[in-house]
Amino acid sequence: MKAIGFKTSLSIEEKESFIAFETPKPIPGAHDLLVKIDAISVNPVDFKIRQSAAKDTVLETPKIIGWDVVGIVQAVGEKVTLFEVGDPVYYAGDITKQGSNAEYQIIDERIVGRKPKSLSNEESAVIPLTALTAWEILFDRIRINPEKDKGKSILIIGGAGGVGSIAIQLAKKVAGLTVIATASRPETIEWCKNQGADFVVDHKDLVASVREAGFEYVDFILDFVDTNAYWDIMAELIKPQGHIASITGSSEPVTLNKLKSKSVSFSWELMYTRSMFQTEDQIEQHYILNKVADLLDEKVLKTTLNITLNGLTADNLKQAHQLLESGKTIGKIAIKF
Repeated sequence: MKAIGFKTSLSIEEKESFIAFETPKPIPGAHDLLVKIDAISVNPVDFKIRQSAAKDTVLETPKIIGWDVVGIVQAVGEKVTLFEVGDPVYYAGDITKQGSNAEYQIIDERIVGRKPKSLSNEESAVIPLTALTAWEILFDRIRINPEKDKGKSILIIGGAGGVGSIAIQLAKKVAGLTVIATASRPETIEWCKNQGADFVVDHKDLVASVREAGFEYVDFILDFVDTNAYWDIMAELIKPQGHIASITGSSEPVTLNKLKSKSVSFSWELMYTRSMFQTEDQIEQHYILNKVADLLDEKVLKTTLNITLNGLTADNLKQAHQLLESGKTIGKIAIKF
């Protein structure tokens, strides 16, 4: 089968930052599906791993990355019960396994959902990783209860990005929260409003912007940009007994003591935790993806697709990574095979 990978971590402008090559079609294990891939999308995790996975070394076999997938089940393992050959599926993959920048991939059925019926392949491909991340951070980490928490305020830092775009929709349309999103350019402000944000504030002077919008404090804060850069700001804006959650990690230690006087909770979210550690509730991602598919088919949620590239080629992956690395993308980028 054809695949796109890399042997060493290079700047995306370099000729061999991605290379096309042939590799054997994988064979599914007991709980695996063999999926023929029809479309993928790219996420910041893709370029971060490309930049670091083969730094100062040359791999003997090219590394295949990429996670978001829409495809058709071609074969199933002996213990598979959730899907059959011919089923259209979508999923966000497993960071410990071979990636999706290839014609075929094997994937554990427990982290796979049914493809939304009403969306095209490329419209569906941009959803899994960001929707799982946003769903888990809202409902598994912060544990928002739509009945108890309806109307409470949430600040989403990085509203126009891939995760931010779907988090705005889930927070507004499923959790029933009052959504404040950050954006600064006219096009990103408009995008956030179109996703359902009640207020859009300028991240360049976030405390003042949130207060000007009428909020002394907010109940919840989601950081999708930079934990270290926004730590003091989040500590200032969070309501006493509120909850902050982040997906970005921290290059330096954070001062948790800043949250003590307000009795504020803090959580990390990594969508890959369940598959990395084979947690007992790993199958929750199957259920979440199916719920999200239903919400998309019911028009409660909408795709966050903004750019589509055509063809599984090294050049298309380079272009997608260049766009992501610019830090100015809005919504998501898909590659249709």
